[in-house]
Amino acid sequence: MSRPASWPVPPWAGGRVGALMSTREGGLSDGPFATMNLGTAVGDAPERVAANRARFAAACGAAPVFLRQVHGARVVRIGTGDARPEAPLHEADASVTTEPGVACTVQVADCLPVLFAAPGGRGVAAAHAGWRGLAAGVLEATVARLCEAA
Repeated sequence: MSRPASWPVPPWAGGRVGALMSTREGGLSDGPFATMNLGTAVGDAPERVAANRARFAAACGAAPVFLRQVHGARVVRIGTGDARPEAPLHEADASVTTEPGVACTVQVADCLPVLFAAPGGRGVAAAHAGWRGLAAGVLEATVARLCEAA
């Protein structure tokens, strides 16, 4: 699937580091979830969420790893094993990876998605930054874990 024009790609993305943000456009959900709902915990039909996630993965060209976000400061290191459908969901608000083809993924509504890349693309991270997570130090914790990993 090609990505909808409304899905922004930051101008700095490219080479070893990719980045993509979806919007509500381009998915299969309907009603209050229309159309590109990626959330599994909001009551949307599971088969539609799965199809939307497959479209998202195809558009970003990597295996997205979703988190069970809890508005905290926990950061997890993820890899290809975490992208398998049967892999357990990490309870965290940020993730870090050094493995090519793995997408650190966060979902936001009124919070901020913050993306990080180590020099030379040696590692990437994504943080879900709401006021609780910011107050708890999620961004600082994410930078520290990325520095350790890369």
